[in-house]
Amino acid sequence: AAVHEMGVFASLDDAVAAAKIAQQGLKSVAMRQLAIAAIREAGEKHARDLAELAVSETGMGRVEDKFAKNVAQARGTPGVECLSPQVLTGDNGLTLIENAPWGVVASVTPSTNPAATVINNAISLIAAGNSVIFAPHPAAKKVSQRAITLLNQAIVAAGGPENLLVTVANPDIETAQRLFKFPGIGLLVVTGGEAVVEAARKHTNKRLIAAGAGNPP
Repeated sequence: AAVHEMGVFASLDDAVAAAKIAQQGLKSVAMRQLAIAAIREAGEKHARDLAELAVSETGMGRVEDKFAKNVAQARGTPGVECLSPQVLTGDNGLTLIENAPWGVVASVTPSTNPAATVINNAISLIAAGNSVIFAPHPAAKKVSQRAITLLNQAIVAAGGPENLLVTVANPDIETAQRLFKFPGIGLLVVTGGEAVVEAARKHTNKRLIAAGAGNPP
């Protein structure tokens, strides 16, 4: 069952199940545009609060730097405008090729850029028609959950589906490890240090996008 924060669930199974239902509401590009516009607005509106919470919780970085990064992700992360269908024509007619969504995508996020990575991955993955199950670094649990809640609230207020972005109440290493092989999830996006990236490479049976230390979200 969901706890008081929107999109935060007591169990991983419940979180993924809710995200699967939510993803069905993203079939139209118009709905994706609506959700992304809401995320951009909320991400910028709450950028400073999330920056302050990140520094307070993790003890890392500077508020002004994290504020700037949160705003940059909210404003600059590419959305549906990057979708590029292909059209092939010939003597036998016309063929339209469009990329299909993965469904529910698992996103492992770091303690160094917690809110910025949530904002970035939310926009890019929703643009492609996916919902997202986040496994935040335990040291950035509160700020990550707060970001997820705020973005979900904005999406729903704009008329979008509930639980497009989900996580668990008590994320830990086991949460990420379970997602590496969780049934029904085909794509894994990992932002973090070398250890978590290498663990994902070794243990996942899914398509993997991974960025190690020094890489942006």
